[in-house]
Amino acid sequence: MKWFALAAALVIAGCSTDIEPTQEQLKAMWEAQNVYPEHYKSDVLLYMRTYLNDPRNIRSAEVSQPFRKKVGFGERFITCLRYNSRNTDGKYMGVKEGVAVYTNGKLSSFVDAQREVAELCKDVALAPFPELEKLQR
Repeated sequence: MKWFALAAALVIAGCSTDIEPTQEQLKAMWEAQNVYPEHYKSDVLLYMRTYLNDPRNIRSAEVSQPFRKKVGFGERFITCLRYNSRNTDGKYMGVKEGVAVYTNGKLSSFVDAQREVAELCKDVALAPFPELEKLQR
């Protein structure tokens, strides 16, 4: 009977223990995922190869260096991208912009909503991205 009472007390004590992470722990976990994307260009190339209907003969490709910006719940490393690709008929669609978002140093999402891109990439310096213009299937 003593063992039963001890086990019941332990179970009740375990139920009252808060196992949720604190705000500080959540912030530390988020920040730990902010790793500079060393291979950001190759990550963008891999993504664009599957994202675009026709990744060949892209024109006017430009990319920014990775920088930290508030995205979602906190800051992430992002790169801004500008390019002119062709549609399925082979016609150029005009210059488009996007933002690559990195988590743990790897591309984790791509934003192409113009309103969001305009805000995230405002006043960002872009450099030529000839590797994207040479992309093949």
